[in-house]
Amino acid sequence: MRIVSILTTAAFVGLTTLSANAAGHGAAVVVETESALGQILADANGMSLYTFDKDTSNVSNCNGDCAVSWPPLLAADSAHDNGKLTVIDRNDGSRQWAYDGEPLYFWVGDTAPGEVNGDGVGGVWHVAKP
Repeated sequence: MRIVSILTTAAFVGLTTLSANAAGHGAAVVVETESALGQILADANGMSLYTFDKDTSNVSNCNGDCAVSWPPLLAADSAHDNGKLTVIDRNDGSRQWAYDGEPLYFWVGDTAPGEVNGDGVGGVWHVAKP
Protein backbone atom coordinates (compact mmCIF):
# COMPACT_ATOMS: atom_id res chain seq x y z
CA MET A 1 0.00 0.00 0.00
CA ARG A 2 1.40 3.42 -0.94
CA ILE A 3 0.16 6.59 0.68
CA VAL A 4 -1.03 9.08 -1.92
CA SER A 5 -1.38 11.97 0.49
CA ILE A 6 -2.21 12.96 4.02
CA LEU A 7 -5.17 15.24 3.53
CA THR A 8 -5.22 17.11 6.82
CA THR A 9 -2.55 18.33 9.16
CA ALA A 10 -3.38 15.70 11.78
CA ALA A 11 -2.31 12.12 11.08
CA PHE A 12 -4.15 8.82 11.35
CA VAL A 13 -3.57 6.25 14.09
CA GLY A 14 -3.35 2.68 12.93
CA LEU A 15 -1.95 3.08 9.42
CA THR A 16 1.30 1.22 9.85
CA THR A 17 2.93 2.75 6.80
CA LEU A 18 2.96 6.22 8.39
CA SER A 19 6.04 7.22 10.33
CA ALA A 20 5.94 7.82 14.08
CA ASN A 21 6.33 11.55 13.41
CA ALA A 22 2.92 11.50 11.74
CA ALA A 23 1.19 9.60 14.55
CA GLY A 24 -1.91 11.26 15.91
CA HIS A 25 -5.60 11.01 15.19
CA GLY A 26 -8.33 12.24 12.90
CA ALA A 27 -6.57 12.58 9.55
CA ALA A 28 -8.04 11.61 6.24
CA VAL A 29 -5.53 9.60 4.23
CA VAL A 30 -5.90 8.42 0.65
CA VAL A 31 -3.79 5.42 -0.32
CA GLU A 32 -3.14 3.36 -3.40
CA THR A 33 -3.92 -0.27 -2.69
CA GLU A 34 -4.22 -3.52 -4.61
CA SER A 35 -7.70 -4.91 -5.29
CA ALA A 36 -9.32 -7.52 -7.49
CA LEU A 37 -9.47 -4.71 -10.09
CA GLY A 38 -5.80 -3.72 -9.79
CA GLN A 39 -4.46 -0.57 -8.15
CA ILE A 40 -7.22 1.64 -6.74
CA LEU A 41 -7.62 4.52 -4.31
CA ALA A 42 -8.89 3.79 -0.81
CA ASP A 43 -9.11 5.51 2.54
CA ALA A 44 -6.70 4.72 5.38
CA ASN A 45 -8.94 1.86 6.50
CA GLY A 46 -8.70 0.23 3.07
CA MET A 47 -12.26 1.10 2.04
CA SER A 48 -12.48 1.59 -1.71
CA LEU A 49 -13.20 5.01 -3.20
CA TYR A 50 -15.36 5.58 -6.27
CA THR A 51 -16.09 8.15 -8.97
CA PHE A 52 -19.42 8.99 -10.61
CA ASP A 53 -19.80 9.51 -14.38
CA LYS A 54 -22.52 12.14 -13.84
CA ASP A 55 -20.14 14.43 -11.95
CA THR A 56 -18.36 17.19 -13.81
CA SER A 57 -14.85 18.42 -13.07
CA ASN A 58 -14.71 19.47 -9.40
CA VAL A 59 -18.53 19.30 -9.08
CA SER A 60 -20.45 16.57 -7.25
CA ASN A 61 -23.81 15.67 -8.73
CA CYS A 62 -24.51 12.98 -6.11
CA ASN A 63 -26.63 14.66 -3.46
CA GLY A 64 -29.65 13.81 -1.31
CA ASP A 65 -30.64 10.14 -1.57
CA CYS A 66 -27.68 9.47 -3.86
CA ALA A 67 -25.26 10.55 -1.13
CA VAL A 68 -26.92 8.14 1.31
CA SER A 69 -25.87 5.17 -0.85
CA TRP A 70 -22.66 6.85 -2.02
CA PRO A 71 -21.31 8.86 0.95
CA PRO A 72 -18.78 11.48 -0.16
CA LEU A 73 -15.23 11.48 1.19
CA LEU A 74 -15.74 14.62 3.25
CA ALA A 75 -13.02 17.19 3.89
CA ALA A 76 -12.62 19.25 7.04
CA ASP A 77 -13.22 22.99 6.88
CA SER A 78 -9.48 23.51 7.36
CA ALA A 79 -8.51 21.11 4.52
CA HIS A 80 -6.74 22.48 1.46
CA ASP A 81 -5.68 21.19 -1.95
CA ASN A 82 -2.71 18.85 -2.01
CA GLY A 83 -1.45 17.98 -5.50
CA LYS A 84 -4.04 15.94 -7.40
CA LEU A 85 -6.22 15.89 -4.30
CA THR A 86 -8.45 18.94 -4.20
CA VAL A 87 -11.28 20.15 -1.99
CA ILE A 88 -14.61 20.96 -3.62
CA ASP A 89 -17.77 22.52 -2.19
CA ARG A 90 -20.94 20.42 -2.19
CA ASN A 91 -24.41 21.85 -2.72
CA ASP A 92 -25.26 21.25 0.98
CA GLY A 93 -22.32 23.41 2.10
CA SER A 94 -20.06 20.52 3.10
CA ARG A 95 -16.66 19.97 1.50
CA GLN A 96 -15.51 16.88 -0.37
CA TRP A 97 -12.21 15.51 -1.63
CA ALA A 98 -11.67 15.04 -5.37
CA TYR A 99 -8.82 13.27 -7.13
CA ASP A 100 -7.69 14.86 -10.38
CA GLY A 101 -11.01 16.76 -10.46
CA GLU A 102 -13.18 13.69 -9.79
CA PRO A 103 -15.16 13.78 -6.52
CA LEU A 104 -14.54 10.71 -4.34
CA TYR A 105 -17.21 8.53 -2.70
CA PHE A 106 -17.67 5.34 -0.69
CA TRP A 107 -20.28 2.67 -1.52
CA VAL A 108 -22.57 1.40 1.26
CA GLY A 109 -22.42 -2.06 -0.31
CA ASP A 110 -18.74 -2.38 0.61
CA THR A 111 -18.57 -3.69 4.16
CA ALA A 112 -14.91 -4.71 4.42
CA PRO A 113 -11.60 -3.24 3.27
CA GLY A 114 -10.67 -4.14 -0.28
CA GLU A 115 -14.20 -4.83 -1.48
CA VAL A 116 -15.07 -3.25 -4.83
CA ASN A 117 -18.79 -4.12 -4.99
CA GLY A 118 -19.70 -0.64 -6.22
CA ASP A 119 -17.68 -0.85 -9.43
CA GLY A 120 -20.06 -0.73 -12.40
CA VAL A 121 -23.23 -0.02 -10.39
CA GLY A 122 -25.76 1.53 -12.77
CA GLY A 123 -23.03 1.69 -15.38
CA VAL A 124 -21.95 5.04 -13.89
CA TRP A 125 -19.91 4.19 -10.76
CA HIS A 126 -16.25 3.13 -10.95
CA VAL A 127 -13.46 2.47 -8.50
CA ALA A 128 -11.14 5.45 -8.33
CA LYS A 129 -7.77 4.69 -9.85
CA PRO A 130 -4.51 6.58 -9.42
